Amino acid sequence: MLDVTVIEDPEAAAVSLDPIRARLLAELAAGPASAAMLAGKVGLPRQKVNYHLKALERHGLVELAGERRKGNVTERLMRATAASYVISPLALAGVQPDPDRFRDQLSARWLLALGARLVRDVGSLITGAAKARRRLATYALDGEVRFATAADRAAFIEELTAGVSALVRKYDSPDAEGGRDHRIVVAVHPTLKEQPPAPPAVAPQGPALPHP
Repeated sequence: MLDVTVIEDPEAAAVSLDPIRARLLAELAAGPASAAMLAGKVGLPRQKVNYHLKALERHGLVELAGERRKGNVTERLMRATAASYVISPLALAGVQPDPDRFRDQLSARWLLALGARLVRDVGSLITGAAKARRRLATYALDGEVRFATAADRAAFIEELTAGVSALVRKYDSPDAEGGRDHRIVVAVHPTLKEQPPAPPAVAPQGPALPHP
């Protein structure tokens, strides 16, 4: 099972977004199960679960993990092909974000377009590398920083831009024969605040009854 896989096919994306099938994917990401085992968890008849599993299998989202005999029936144990899935902008090719339409380094929407292109490109690279049975050379850096003031954030951005630009100028070799272009994406955005868990519901209580 892969850690994450990118869905590029529009039909596969539509299949994965169905609420019941998404629930089945989540169950099968936790471990192999048969239609009968899943039926009780999702509250559907086994035949209905089988129908959804076949649709997921046709699009490569689940696969056969094994078979087992149960009475006079042979059950197929299915598993998810990945622990999680990401839908590529290629699934909506006609309306996928294009960061080249406009460039605004301070625009959150341009950052979103860059992120969508990152998913699309890396997803396609992973698919190509898997077919060629080759490793894909990538690098990512993730971290958090707390700025005391907006001025500190602006100064950080200025230094970051200067530092990355200096590295690009130092190592960029546009005329190198046999070289390969690499894309660099650097993003800074506020960290999402974690929502506190909702308090447990308390059933309303009526007035206390006197003891007999």
